[in-house]
Amino acid sequence: MNTFSIGDSIKFGWNTFTKRPWFFIGVIVCLFIVYGILSTVTDPEKSNIGGMQFLVSIAAGVIGIFVDMMLVNIALRSHDAAETVKFSDGWNKLPFWSYLGVKILNGTIVIVGLILLIVPGIIALLILMFSNYLVIDKGLGPIEAMKESARITKGHRLQLLLFILAIAGLNIVGALALFVGLLVTIPITILAMAHVYRTLEHRSSEVVPVTSNVAA
Repeated sequence: MNTFSIGDSIKFGWNTFTKRPWFFIGVIVCLFIVYGILSTVTDPEKSNIGGMQFLVSIAAGVIGIFVDMMLVNIALRSHDAAETVKFSDGWNKLPFWSYLGVKILNGTIVIVGLILLIVPGIIALLILMFSNYLVIDKGLGPIEAMKESARITKGHRLQLLLFILAIAGLNIVGALALFVGLLVTIPITILAMAHVYRTLEHRSSEVVPVTSNVAA
């Protein structure tokens, strides 16, 4: 059965990272810079934009969505062909409205679940964790992506929880290394996540095609 191993997924992330370390570090540095700028301009105590704060916050949110989509694109393309992936590949396919829709729906469901004694929120997070990947990778709409994420994660959710804890621990170690370690651990965990998605998506496609699930 084509399932995934936590250790093998992290090892895959490391092996892929070592093929193009400066490329992946460069991506993360750009990510830090963009989010640092967005954090500054949306902080009322640090910015002097006054009455335009609301509009700037919306613009920052839109930019954040595009950066998020770019990162998913690069992760998937790096998984499939690390030797040839380019920064521009991140902008290849950006279904903004579908991605925004799935982020809003996922966030709402998870928050409601967390309010309901936390555990339902964690379960919802595990069920929906690959819906954004499916919007980018398969071009699915928000509802279809959420349904498909629920299908491909079925039977693997405890393992996915352990995987999340493992990569969180890895990034904590990276943060302890004067934060410089995050330039290595973040790419590794992003690539490991893409590997888990690809593994589960391929396995589930052998059982039931995506199109059949959406039509059902």
